[in-house]
Amino acid sequence: MTKLRQSAIAAAVGAALACGMSSAVSAAEWSDTSLSYKYGTKFHEPFNANDIGKNIVGFTHVNGYKYGTNLIAADLLLSDSKDPGSGTTSGAQEVYAVYRNTIDFAKVTGKEYKFGFVKDVGVTLGFDANTKNNGYGSKKRMFVAGPTLMMDVPGMLNITLYEFMESNAPNGYTGRYTYKAHPALEAVWGIPLGASGFSFEGMALFIAAKGKDEFNAQTKAETNIDAKLMYDLSPAVGTSKGTLKVGFEYQWWKNKFGNDSAAAPGPGAFAKTPMLRAEYHF
Repeated sequence: MTKLRQSAIAAAVGAALACGMSSAVSAAEWSDTSLSYKYGTKFHEPFNANDIGKNIVGFTHVNGYKYGTNLIAADLLLSDSKDPGSGTTSGAQEVYAVYRNTIDFAKVTGKEYKFGFVKDVGVTLGFDANTKNNGYGSKKRMFVAGPTLMMDVPGMLNITLYEFMESNAPNGYTGRYTYKAHPALEAVWGIPLGASGFSFEGMALFIAAKGKDEFNAQTKAETNIDAKLMYDLSPAVGTSKGTLKVGFEYQWWKNKFGNDSAAAPGPGAFAKTPMLRAEYHF
């Protein structure tokens, strides 16, 4: 796909997102806003063989509107000195933001799209953006779009086949580099485990290779699985159900950011990270 075509698609996605956000503001039906904190000591970064400790503070807002749902999330990732910031021995700081708008075809058309284990279908549009002050200096921008299947399960399970359109402008590269557009398959779930107070939540993402990177190295397909077992502690502390949740999170990320974990980036491009997690929902 040419850069011109990618730019055209990105512009169309941006326009659709703007429309979706406008509708959501004027016709919100429900919403959930939360702050989260998680900590782990086994994070990895490409070209860095160290085990890295990170404190991660997150903000998440989800709402339902007349035609679907919106997700807005932002994480502040604070590394220890094993992942230093550029020009300092102190840990790097990163901000990573995500927006997703899932348009529900049943809500839009008033018709039913249920078949087999699928209860509804739609399309998801969105973008990712980050900035990090380490030696690489990531400034990622990525538009995403693709069809979504909403599975008929307790809780939620959505499966989306995306087209990713990604660019970056790291340190040492003049201008902004656009990768080859590439597909990605994502599953996102939140399954209550009966009346136990526990829930199984998470995301699994397979991303195809995105051609050569900005330094002419061939990228690899990557797999990122992030699963959480959470417990609703709210009744024990006297707050309403779903307010306070604590649990355990585990991330398995091979060929991180498309870097080859079996070549030069080595173990830094393969993260197997246990974490403790807490969430407060407003």
